[in-house]
Amino acid sequence: MTLSRATDVPRLPPRKPEGHKGSYGRVLVVAGSRGMSGAAVLCGSAALRGGAGLVTVACPDEILDVVAAGNPCYTTVGLTSPGTTDLRTRGPDYDVIAIGPGLGYGPDKQSLVRTYLAAYPEKPLVLDADGLNNLDIVGFDNLSRQVPAVLTPHPGELATLTGKTTNEVQANREPLAVEFAARHKVVLLLKGNHTIVTDGARVYTNQTGNPGMATGGCGDVLTGLIAALLGQKLSPFDAACLGAWAHGRAGDIAAAEVGQAALIASDLLAYLGKALREVES
Repeated sequence: MTLSRATDVPRLPPRKPEGHKGSYGRVLVVAGSRGMSGAAVLCGSAALRGGAGLVTVACPDEILDVVAAGNPCYTTVGLTSPGTTDLRTRGPDYDVIAIGPGLGYGPDKQSLVRTYLAAYPEKPLVLDADGLNNLDIVGFDNLSRQVPAVLTPHPGELATLTGKTTNEVQANREPLAVEFAARHKVVLLLKGNHTIVTDGARVYTNQTGNPGMATGGCGDVLTGLIAALLGQKLSPFDAACLGAWAHGRAGDIAAAEVGQAALIASDLLAYLGKALREVES
């Protein structure tokens, strides 16, 4: 099979004068656990900065107050075992679901991931971090969806999903990413220097970003950003490509301001707007 190489960065759709909150995507972020409330805050905040009209962060009740205090612009809902059923029935309220940042690992989390993969196969889905770590146990059957899911592993996570070593992944980044995406009918974003995005037929190699972004929380920002772009009706492949570019571009702007060593994930939130302005239609 001949791969098509994407070189142009997708544009951010324009806002219409008659648009309202519901016009730009209602995003549900399922994230966070004890000690990892920041992941939920960063992901939800990035969805807002990425242009989502409405964002709800679902997190365990024990961190609900902390997550709610992290940003007044999203809503929150508790993620307890009984509440999982409630959230599942509220699925039609959301256009996009993002699962994984700081979620934790174990049977209860695997049940949660399985539930959301099985429910609403017509909805765009972003799976990252512990969403991927639990997928190794949950299995790949429910990845088959009407709209391809976007998976955003780093090399270690893709190694776990493929049974390879991290060194093997790094030595064969593009072929392994393409093979995985084609086999499971997903869009795969393989993080790293020159992030790769592929749906198994097309490949985009990102050129933005810098070593200062090798810091905790940057992946959570990327997940929320891609979810927001999906909510604005970009295709999964285009949302992942534009998300990778804008995420890296925000990191480059931040590094120019504060330096690579001092860069932290919340700096990306501060500069996402400037990055996205460069690709507005």
